[in-house]
Amino acid sequence: MPENNTYDAIVIGSGISGGWAAKELTEKGLKVIMLERGEDIEHIKDYVNTNKDPWEFPHAGGRTQKMIEDNPVLKRDYPLNEMNYNWWANDKDNPYTEVKRFDWFRGYHVGGRSLMWGRQSYRWSDFDFEANAKDGFGVDWPIRYKDIAPWYEYAEKFAGISGSIENLPQLPDGHFMPPMELNCVEKDVAARIKEHYKNARTMIIGRTANITVPHNDRTNCQYRNKCWLGCPFGAYFSTQSATLPAARKTGNLTLRPMSIVTKILYDKDTKKATGVEVLDAETNKTYEYYSKIVFVNASALNSTWILMNSATDIWPEGLGSSSNALGRNLMDHHLGVGASGRMEGYDDKYTYGRRANGIYVPRYQNLFGDKRDYVRGFGYQGGAGREGWNRSIAELSIGADFKDALTEPGGWTMGIGGFGEILPYAENRITLDKSKKDKWGLNVLSIDCELKENEKKMRKDMQNDAIEMLTAAGVKDVNGWEADGTPGRGIHEMGTARMGRDPKTSVLNGNNQVWDAKNVFVTDGAAMTSAACVNPSLTYMALTARAANFAVEELKKGNL
Repeated sequence: MPENNTYDAIVIGSGISGGWAAKELTEKGLKVIMLERGEDIEHIKDYVNTNKDPWEFPHAGGRTQKMIEDNPVLKRDYPLNEMNYNWWANDKDNPYTEVKRFDWFRGYHVGGRSLMWGRQSYRWSDFDFEANAKDGFGVDWPIRYKDIAPWYEYAEKFAGISGSIENLPQLPDGHFMPPMELNCVEKDVAARIKEHYKNARTMIIGRTANITVPHNDRTNCQYRNKCWLGCPFGAYFSTQSATLPAARKTGNLTLRPMSIVTKILYDKDTKKATGVEVLDAETNKTYEYYSKIVFVNASALNSTWILMNSATDIWPEGLGSSSNALGRNLMDHHLGVGASGRMEGYDDKYTYGRRANGIYVPRYQNLFGDKRDYVRGFGYQGGAGREGWNRSIAELSIGADFKDALTEPGGWTMGIGGFGEILPYAENRITLDKSKKDKWGLNVLSIDCELKENEKKMRKDMQNDAIEMLTAAGVKDVNGWEADGTPGRGIHEMGTARMGRDPKTSVLNGNNQVWDAKNVFVTDGAAMTSAACVNPSLTYMALTARAANFAVEELKKGNL
């Protein structure tokens, strides 16, 4: 048993929401241990590939046959590459069962996917928080925009979000740093879309957690666009660059990597958690840690996995399962559909640096009189740029003149891809597969999730609207495309331990407390009651800060 195994609070997971929980709780005076199942990655020192160019990697940044063999899931998309290979959880060590295909891309290390995320950061509006109640899918959110708006601002001020003020009711403005600039083609396309659709559709610069001015000992974005390799400037928000230094500064944080939390310890007499059980990932020894409160932030599916493994002597399906909602209503964003084409007349223009951001077209469907044959909607992300030398196809042309031509930038292209909302369906769910074990002998998750008719109808419009918009904006040779929309590929897993107003239909209350154990809080993607169509991480930050504040106040009152 470790010498000190009792703390005021335990935080499970060190990604975006776990880092926020540790920061908030330590700054409020609590002694906190943050448990991370994977290895430590130190800021700057362990960003070993951050300054490498593709040609400096053994395989130009690509993948080897061995990597493909060892990672049957990761190989399905971009995460499998040699540039940050160790930052993605190995499929062989961490298998799962797919009843229906679900692409689960995980990061098991200090910082989690806060090191690899896309950084797009948007507030939800009441169109999102009220959607379930209005159209009857899922259960009603127990909060509204007014409840979380101050916490959005709080999170934005600390994380550093750059963006433009747009006064769009469906995409509330925030506390922004100066926005990154649209390039010349994007500016013209945006202006033409705005004019053509009479302001009903707009194209804006993405709102991103890349700081554009120095902030909290972090240096502003250098336009290298290598964020996924770790930023030595601390220019994008991650646990390593932002929340972990803040938590350490208090002197109240203990970080324990290589610590797999296998269950939450529950006292049926007090109806509260007493701590957690931990399996040391290196020694396979088991330890127990005790605390007054537990924050579960292991990422959506793993947080629910922990709940499912806990208090099974009281509830066979796990802590939080009394409502039969635990594990259900798994969501993501469906993508892989859009359009692109050529832009003429800009060959004398080029871009500045490598902007680590793109454009955003906010949702306009089923809003303001735009009625569709499905509910909810989608937004677009994308951008314009000039083709480079890689537009060449070696088999088609040879000779010095051809090679010389390739040293000049190619033509401008413009493309957009949709991010659509997936509804909360009870049958889209996860369960424990007790017939299959991972590297540590632990039961794995079984995932049963699919797109349904609402999403399939939406995907048609995601392509057709993209073609229509780009064509209206003067883009030439516009082609629609539809690739793989398998759930999971958005890397925005949500649901499975949702918030709600009724303990009979939800796992958490309006303060992110587990109904069955009021000193256990879940504030990552598992808590989401619906998915909206915007990137969710800013909402996780705000929910976590809000819940931490509530938890500390309740502790002071003696209620926990």
